[in-house]
Amino acid sequence: MAHALDTQHPVHKAMVILGEKLKEHSNGQLLVTIYPSSQLGGERECLELLQIGSLDITKVSAAVLENFIPEYKVFSVPYMFRDKAHFFNVFDSSIGEELLLKGEKFRLRGLTFYDAGSRSFYMKENPVKTPLDLKGKKIRVQKSNMAIAMVNDLGGSPTPISWGELYTALQQGVVDGAENNPPSFYSSKHYEVCKYFSLDEHTSIPDVLLIGKDTWSRLNEEERGWLKKAVAESTKVQRQLWAESEKASLEAVKNAGVEVYYPDKKAFEAQTQGILELFKEDEEMNRLINAIKNLHE
Repeated sequence: MAHALDTQHPVHKAMVILGEKLKEHSNGQLLVTIYPSSQLGGERECLELLQIGSLDITKVSAAVLENFIPEYKVFSVPYMFRDKAHFFNVFDSSIGEELLLKGEKFRLRGLTFYDAGSRSFYMKENPVKTPLDLKGKKIRVQKSNMAIAMVNDLGGSPTPISWGELYTALQQGVVDGAENNPPSFYSSKHYEVCKYFSLDEHTSIPDVLLIGKDTWSRLNEEERGWLKKAVAESTKVQRQLWAESEKASLEAVKNAGVEVYYPDKKAFEAQTQGILELFKEDEEMNRLINAIKNLHE
């Protein structure tokens, strides 16, 4: 297994548990070796290694998967989920199962969704209380067409910059702000430069644990059962670890002098409705969006 995160991250800790549980369920017949911190490359490289069978399991953001499996764009639609319970219900439903299997034709089989929280805006000079506060501001986004469209709709100027270069870009004023979840805001030390964090929670893009098709086809039914059980146990723990990490990160940035705001989300949601227009000709995406929006407990 390989991933791009550090060993303190809730995803890495969940993978360690996955390995322990897999060893336990298989009586030591299946063992996992984890390569964290981009040792085998970034998320895109790890996906490509999975496709050619050089790597067995990896974790990537659903935003990166958009480039391989178009249906994953559904997670980049702003305000897709009503709340955290709705978010988890979708992952644990037949919709989630269907999405995990969408990559099979690309030699990528999803195993589970790990929580990666919700993304919100953080700024150097001013807090974002309404979409107007983003007008004309340069906002760093991921290299995702959906993220670019969202910031455009909110009146900002989307600027794709790699994560590793963002601290310097913020410091030098290349961008006025960025958007991410609280643990990433904290661990990247961006709070040293940006003192305003507005929890508008515009998108909730999960992390996806994937196994290569070659590896999956080599496992017999019993081995697949052990793996599924270990994955389910790690998912449960990861959600708990993520919640703790989010809480601790918010406390830490507040202690470092960051002002945290909770803006009214309705104005942001109304102004990003145009993104749905991008899919009006796409039957499959419309079906998925409606299925998610209409899922109730």
